[in-house]
Amino acid sequence: MRFLILLGLAVSTVYTARAQFPAEQLRPYDYKIEKNITVPHGAVVSAHPLASRAGAQILQQGGNAIDAAIATQLALAVVYPGAGNLGGGGFMVAHLSNGKQLALDYRETAPARASRDMYLDSAGNPITTLSLDGHLAAGVPGTVAGIFAAMKYAKLPFATLIDPAILLAEKGFPITASEAANLNASKADFQRLNTAPTAFVKDQPWKEGDTLVQPDLAHTLKLIRKKGAAGFYEGETAANIVAEMKRGHGIMTLADLKNYKVRERKALSFNYKGYTIVTMPLPSSGGICLQQMMGMIENYPVAQWGFHSPRAVQLMVEVERRAYADRAQFLGDPDFVKVPVAQLTSKKYLTSRMADFVPGKAGNSETTKAGVLPESEETTHLSIIDDKGNAVAVTTTLNGHYGSRTIVGKAGFLLNNEMDDFSVKPGVPNMYGLVGTEANAIAPGKRMLSSMTPTIVLQQQQPLYALGTPGGSTIITSVFQMLMNTLEFGLSPADAINKPKFHHQWLPDEVAVEKDFPEEVITALQQMGYAIKKRGPIGRSEMIKRNPGNHVLDAAADKRGDDSAAGY
Repeated sequence: MRFLILLGLAVSTVYTARAQFPAEQLRPYDYKIEKNITVPHGAVVSAHPLASRAGAQILQQGGNAIDAAIATQLALAVVYPGAGNLGGGGFMVAHLSNGKQLALDYRETAPARASRDMYLDSAGNPITTLSLDGHLAAGVPGTVAGIFAAMKYAKLPFATLIDPAILLAEKGFPITASEAANLNASKADFQRLNTAPTAFVKDQPWKEGDTLVQPDLAHTLKLIRKKGAAGFYEGETAANIVAEMKRGHGIMTLADLKNYKVRERKALSFNYKGYTIVTMPLPSSGGICLQQMMGMIENYPVAQWGFHSPRAVQLMVEVERRAYADRAQFLGDPDFVKVPVAQLTSKKYLTSRMADFVPGKAGNSETTKAGVLPESEETTHLSIIDDKGNAVAVTTTLNGHYGSRTIVGKAGFLLNNEMDDFSVKPGVPNMYGLVGTEANAIAPGKRMLSSMTPTIVLQQQQPLYALGTPGGSTIITSVFQMLMNTLEFGLSPADAINKPKFHHQWLPDEVAVEKDFPEEVITALQQMGYAIKKRGPIGRSEMIKRNPGNHVLDAAADKRGDDSAAGY
């Protein structure tokens, strides 16, 4: 997030051809950003218009929402290098037309040589740069394995799904103003943290409309097209990753790559006032925290109080505080630690968590801690709904903007800095200010706790919304607010994602608000005793609504970036 520069980009921006290329359907030199569309068949919303277009064209070619999600993810790895990736990981939540709920966990894992105290000095103090910058910060990537785990639910050949990404990497595409600014801001880090030349660095500053060509990445994508997952986790690409690790004193090995496994988990599903919320279970903390927050708020008449009313905002802040306190204390990789999920989400427990809530008076994180039991911001999200009733929500990440800022030599893709999402030392905040306990301590093969919250809402077992957002620690509260904005306050998808957001994560004990948050609500909260901190944009949300009855799709892309919707 610290390297992210958000610049305004007019929705009407259009890039026209600067060179004659074959008339590929994707038209990478002629695209525009579409913030809101209404379409009858299928829709895709993602962080970049070319990625959304790639997914929408797959739908038009007869692919389903899973096909489109795969194509969109692969395209994002090319056109949105800050978070789209081959060298990171993520989660896919889907509701299939046959009623199956899907939750694919392709979160990164700690290398076999990782250890609990690997980022501490001899006095036991954290060396935070080691978990953020360069080779040692990278977990074993899961994205490519996740894509192939999803293929069994797809319809089209894999070559069809990866070809748009190969085209974009090989032929290039014109970058936006914000992409140019981000590349320029990160130039010194790219030069400092890399051992080989990279396509992201050039002598003159990047500017809007410049062409980004990534031949090494195109070659890697072709290996994946030819050899499947083995084209990444074995052979030439794996050797390039390990060689990069050796040059930069990292610890990832060929065995780490070959042994990586996707986990197909049981989707977290719960009822909220007649709606079924389908979201991601652990090691994403998002699903459990979302269920907790919605369970704590369910018995309050927030719809009567109204959108952005001080009463509603205060209540939402306080349920966010309590959920994040529990997150810090109890949550971790369920393959390594026992997490009391049933107790944390029970109605009795959630009712007890609100016992000390006082309307009109600020809570306090000194006294409101985790409950008592018997026991990045730079990410990217895509939402897809097709005309068969399949809905997909995918959140994927490198963690920080451009991850570890380390590109694998000869392979052309960025590695994550996801190791920072472990508790480097219990009680010490990570880059997003989140703290944790031994439940999220580093261990070989363990998945670090995540905040990613890809979510689908069903009404009478049919998709109503597909939604999600990037934003590090703000992801969960943003998804929570989007659900409140639609299910309680009746906002349209565009308003639900674009209206000003707020965030509380237990520690630090402050309410973060976007700069355009209503001043009268800020004043009311301050009078209740809250510390308010104005900050930059929160997340980049993507939402699609499937209207009951006619099944027409309303797709909305966040105003906070180059996000764009596409469909037919």
